[in-house]
Amino acid sequence: MAASPSFDIVSKVDGQEVDNAFHQAEKELGTRFDFRGTGTVIEKSGENGITITSETEERASAALEVYKEKLVKRNISLKSLDAGEPRQSGKTYKIDAKVVEGIETDKAKAISKKIRDEGPKGVQAQIQGDQLRVTGKKRDDLQAVIALLKAEDFGVALQFTNYR
Repeated sequence: MAASPSFDIVSKVDGQEVDNAFHQAEKELGTRFDFRGTGTVIEKSGENGITITSETEERASAALEVYKEKLVKRNISLKSLDAGEPRQSGKTYKIDAKVVEGIETDKAKAISKKIRDEGPKGVQAQIQGDQLRVTGKKRDDLQAVIALLKAEDFGVALQFTNYR
């Protein structure tokens, strides 16, 4: 007897693509005319974090937009980017941003509740760490759940993997 059909709901980003986006943004900030002489720098901080430093709040925000643009070009959802507001630090402005992975427990519960309330009967969702496993009796039911979740915005980038 074959196991019942299932798939996983995850929120992951390609680390190499994030790194490429960072380096492209760094290069663009170094070469663009409107960033010359403004002391605007983008630096890595930690595993998936970046810090943008600039002499003016506007240039710091513009540098963040350049980084976002590079992420979008590399097919990384901006829902994965957690960027703060520009804050003054001495004579400069700083923006801290971080690329987040995994589905937080409260969002996982919201997704699970949505599947229970509006999904087809006989479909269960189990929270497994930072991802969800959805099982059902029929593949058509699972595809209906995927369509249901794609239509809803949970504030996190969702991918559907291990569909069997």
